[in-house]
Order: sequence, then structure tokens, then C-alpha cells
Amino acid sequence: MSKFIPGGGRRKLLQLGAAMALGFGLGPVAAQAPQTVRLVVGYAAGGPVDAAARLIAPALARELGQNVVVENRPGAAGALGGDAVAKSAPNAMMFFFAASPTMTITPHVIKSMPFDPLKDLAPIAPILSYANVLVVNNDQPFKTVPELVAYAKANPGKVAYGSAGMGASNHLSGELFALRTGTQLTHVPYKGNAPAMTDVIGGQIQMMFDIVGGARAHIAGGRVRPIAVTSKERNAGLPQVISMKEAGIEDYDVGGWYALYGPPKMEPELIKRVNEATRQALARDEVKSRLVELGYDLWVGSPGLVTERASRELALWGSVTKGIKFD
Repeated sequence: MSKFIPGGGRRKLLQLGAAMALGFGLGPVAAQAPQTVRLVVGYAAGGPVDAAARLIAPALARELGQNVVVENRPGAAGALGGDAVAKSAPNAMMFFFAASPTMTITPHVIKSMPFDPLKDLAPIAPILSYANVLVVNNDQPFKTVPELVAYAKANPGKVAYGSAGMGASNHLSGELFALRTGTQLTHVPYKGNAPAMTDVIGGQIQMMFDIVGGARAHIAGGRVRPIAVTSKERNAGLPQVISMKEAGIEDYDVGGWYALYGPPKMEPELIKRVNEATRQALARDEVKSRLVELGYDLWVGSPGLVTERASRELALWGSVTKGIKFD
């Protein structure tokens, strides 16, 4: 169900109303009654994307001076939510809270992508970035990345890693790791990260790549051993864990991100206004501290940053997924 989050601030409401009137050619009556913002999430309620959207939404509402509703439209690996925004009117005040797999992996995985991620949505603002962490079962003979690589080369196909499913970001993290290290790993898809982690802990599979925020509790409890984060730099949520680059794996920088997109032909003035409101919302101490606790890094900047990263990663995952059957 959607959750309505009240905004406040008469001055900001009037400012945005005026901006809407300027951007869309609306008259004075429309400017006095700005629309509710719908923040579309392409996944079911309760998941990490939904949780991040609901954490940010109240702060965004305060900055915009408008009501914000988080609307879940799950399906097609997040693509149904993006398609709803892509087909909405420029003045619909309907924004896509996009997770990077939808924009950069899903087009290579599903047979018919309902929209073009680089053409059919207007990037508004980067929001968050995150890394995965490679965790291994405590009883494995390898305790470092070099030891894992050596073991995998000596035992082709005998190292199994779990994922949230075929085409999930942690599935492709494993595929890229195998490519970069010249190893042969066995992928075991699950219906979500949680059951995969359960089997890593139990020893049914040897390892998995999991989002830092999801793995931290298991790491802190000593149930799994972290051996590297998938980014080039260390992650603030796990500062004691080395990066892949430190571990000797060059050209391996895998992370995810969330960004805000609007309908096609969205007016530049409104994009600018919502971008600034997003920056201000993320700068709020209560929002920033909670996101860092969850293992996220704030990712703020221009809409162009979103386009550049999406383009680069869409090409990367296209090369990694060649030859993989997703049926």
C-alpha cells in the first residue's frame, strides 16, 4: 500500500507551485494547488529499495513542500515501475526511484524491456551508491581473495556462490569476478539474498556477494567471513574490509546505486528544482546518518552523473551477460 507523507512549508510550496506554473505553462489556479508527488518503486514493499525510498521520502516532502507518496509497482525486475513513469505525462509529478539493476542489468536479462533506460526517462538526481561485499563460509580453506583465486583455479567449478537469482547484481558480481580472475565458479540462484546467505552460513555453498547493509549483521555476529568489498575504495560501513583493488583484482569496481528519474520531456526548471530538493533532503543529519548505518554512500550531483554511470554500466553488464542463458 502507498504511504502518504505530509510535506510542510508554505513558502517552499508556493515556490514550487510557481516553478510548476513556469515549467508547464500552468495558470495561477494550478500554481496554488500543486500535485502530490508519486515516488514509484519497482519492487515490493519491505525490500531494500522500498526501505530507502521511504526513508528519504519524508525529507524530500519537507524540501518540496508537497505531499509525497511511495508507490510500489513490482514486476519485471523493477521495469514495470520505470515503464509507468516513462509513459506518464511530463507534468504528472510521478518520479521513478530507480535501482541500478533495473537500468543496467534488466535490459540484458528479460526478453522484452518495456522502455529504453537511456532514452525514455529524464534523469533528475543521483541519490545513493552501495557496494557488495564478498563473504565466505567460516570453514573454507581460503581466507583471502588470493587464496580463493588459487583454490578456485586448482578446483575448477567446485566453488559455488549464491545470489538473489539469475541476473541479480550479485549473480553478475560473481560472473565478473570469474572473468577478471580467470576462474570457473558455480552459480547457485536463490529466491532472494536471505536464503542464499543462510546456505553460506550453513556451508551448503561456499560464498556470495551481498550488499554491505544486508551482510553487516552476519559479519558482526561472526557467522561469515568478509574478504573484500567490490568497490575500488573501502566502504564506510565496513572500513576494516579491504577493497578488491587492494586484494589485487584490477579493473573490478562493482556497485549499485539509486537515482531519481522523471517522465520524458520533463521541464528543465522542474528537474533543477527537484534535484536541489533531493540534495537538501540527503543532507539532513537524520537521513544521512541512517543511510550510512545501512551501508550506503551518499551520491549527489547533476543529472549528467546518472546518465554517465548508467551508460557505462549498461555496456559493462552487456559484455558480462553474453553467453548466459536467463530462461
